[in-house]
Amino acid sequence: MTNKKWLLTIGILIVVAAACLYLKGRLAGGEVVGNPSSASSRQAAFEKGLPSLSGLVKETKPSVVNISTTTLVRGMDTSNRFGNFREFFGDEFFDKFFGDAPTRDHKQRSLGSGFIIDKEGYILTNNHVVEKASSIRVKLSDDKEYDAKVVGKDAKTDIALIRINPKNSLPAARLGDSDNLDVGDWVVAVGNPYGLDHTVTVGIVSAKGRIIGQGPYDDFIQTDASINPGNSGGPLFNLRGEVVGINSAIISGGQGIGFAVPVNIAKSLLVQLKSKGKVVRGWLGVVIQKVTPELAKSFDLKESEGALVSDVIDNSPASKADIRRGDVIVSFDGKPIKDMEVLPRTVAATEVGKKVAVGLVRDGKRMDINIAVAEVAEEEREVQGSAPEVEKYFGLVVQNITPEIARHLDLKDRRGVIVTDIHQGSPGEDADIRAGDIVKEINRKPVTNVAEFREVLAKAKPRDGVVMLVKRDNVSFYAVVREEKGKW
Repeated sequence: MTNKKWLLTIGILIVVAAACLYLKGRLAGGEVVGNPSSASSRQAAFEKGLPSLSGLVKETKPSVVNISTTTLVRGMDTSNRFGNFREFFGDEFFDKFFGDAPTRDHKQRSLGSGFIIDKEGYILTNNHVVEKASSIRVKLSDDKEYDAKVVGKDAKTDIALIRINPKNSLPAARLGDSDNLDVGDWVVAVGNPYGLDHTVTVGIVSAKGRIIGQGPYDDFIQTDASINPGNSGGPLFNLRGEVVGINSAIISGGQGIGFAVPVNIAKSLLVQLKSKGKVVRGWLGVVIQKVTPELAKSFDLKESEGALVSDVIDNSPASKADIRRGDVIVSFDGKPIKDMEVLPRTVAATEVGKKVAVGLVRDGKRMDINIAVAEVAEEEREVQGSAPEVEKYFGLVVQNITPEIARHLDLKDRRGVIVTDIHQGSPGEDADIRAGDIVKEINRKPVTNVAEFREVLAKAKPRDGVVMLVKRDNVSFYAVVREEKGKW
């Protein structure tokens, strides 16, 4: 190799080495010494991608309030006098030795949050924040404090409306449209967690339409914006500064899992809360359950959609309109019912007395029934159910309902068979059938005793799944029992 070629090769290597050192410096240090414009440009790019929320917070915080409540509790207050001794020895010890001790009222204090919805002093919060309070105190963002009174409350949606009498006009929050929220949208929670007033946390909408077992009308927004005790009743804002939810619940021990009541639910109840102090809801008088693929096949349905009627309350709007057990409700007042959970909320929001068309599938055929919606009422439901016989199927031990059993369980109807035992790991246990349940039907055929139970089961195809109508604690539901190959 000539000297010129050697020199050219060495020159190329020097250039490459210099370039590597330059890039290493950029990656490790962030910017090159002597080039201050690089830092400012990166900062500008960062702010453009993730803007500061300080403007939104400044705009919305004045509408957020802290709520402190006092509740009078009847009973001996041993918490201060005995301290950790009660925790060490347990409640049973104290109940045994102090159960007959003189009682006295003591005060229990708690904290929550809320937000102002108009200049007249109306404030939205959670029902559980103020439900049992004997006194309510509201603190504004400017530290002014007022006594508040409950205007209306609704335990089933955990919403309450309270009011203060301010001397001056108040800053009100703007209510948004929670239906327009999408999973992944940014949200901001403001509240009073652990007494740390006007704490701001940020996250996204993790899910919508969550059902967490809080009540019959669950429809929560799930968010990973930090929500803690004391946040209850506070607002969940979108990035336009509009309230889209009311922070309501957390999962004990969970991280990044909080729930808010959609603000549209609160908006739909405001008129009734102001005028009546409570919420009047529509009512059909049916007990419903989810349509599973197995149930869809049994009821000749093309899709596992709708709400399956497992029972109809006597003298209810549904019974008067001839809605029957086994019907599948697929639409209500022109609105499709895809999921079972949608029907209670839709009916509840319907004006009492309104006549609506209910679309249903009966024996595989679509039909419409007109029905007049009544006011929801809590009604007692009678349990409906002859020599003793015992049979064992699917791990279930069943027996005729004897007069003694009927008297013991206060049964008005002895038709059906009662489950007296269930084998662990059996198909019956997998279907969540329990001892004490009453089997009323098998594959939609009534069974009044063990003999009929045996006869109907003999014609069934266990591996395809057997549909049983079961009554438990005055409520009926369908269970699908499937026999696994080589088992039972």
